[in-house]
Amino acid sequence: MAAPRRDTRGILDPDGLLSRLRFRRREPAAALRPYLEHYWLIDWDLPRPYTTSVLPHPSVNAVFQPGGAELSGIGTAVFRQELTGRGWVVGTQFRPGGFAAFDPDLPVSVWTGRRVPLTDLWPDAELPAGDDDTRVAALDALLLAHGPHPHPDTDTALRLAELVRHDRTITRVDDLAAHSGRTVRALQRLFSARVGVPPKWVILRYRIHEALEAAERPDAPDWSRLAADLGYSDHAHLTRAFTRTVGVPPSAYAAR
Repeated sequence: MAAPRRDTRGILDPDGLLSRLRFRRREPAAALRPYLEHYWLIDWDLPRPYTTSVLPHPSVNAVFQPGGAELSGIGTAVFRQELTGRGWVVGTQFRPGGFAAFDPDLPVSVWTGRRVPLTDLWPDAELPAGDDDTRVAALDALLLAHGPHPHPDTDTALRLAELVRHDRTITRVDDLAAHSGRTVRALQRLFSARVGVPPKWVILRYRIHEALEAAERPDAPDWSRLAADLGYSDHAHLTRAFTRTVGVPPSAYAAR
């Protein structure tokens, strides 16, 4: 399984965030890696308030901070959080489909768009004070106490979501259904139960993440060519999807 991602996909204004906050990713225990992207750790000491903006991945997160812990289902819109003074937050980002291995009794779609106390699921969900190594060890112990519970459908959902992330030729649900050997309807049921959002949503979110990454580069991309590469009918189609999701057109985002 790959090491923690090094890209900033999903973070809006990554330069601004990384210049103000101390951000790290850490790898979980070996038995957890098929189901977890990574742990992420952030702390800050700010002279003035700063608002973070993130376009979520199709991932569930378990988030720990001084006020307690919460389960954050897949977010369907840009997530913004104002940070002030000094603080910290630590999170567990599950792979798309990975959370199903730790809560096998409910469809993951139950949590989509919701943030609930993590103790509602796991009464022992707490994070001790300490350095990064101490917190990572505590997260490993907590998650290993509650899973993983392997299942063929979970493995299939993980594999298909990973395929969407990396294979630009997957631009339609029909394409993914052909790869999966399932009907479109069966694929939709699988993603609702194991990932938490429809396969079309996953395809579109990863394509917008790619457009965001292109917009962050020093040289402006050829938007028409990028639109074709990402499966949009034309530049205008990409612009509408990007604006609807991020809140501004891609050219305005790139020029900010």
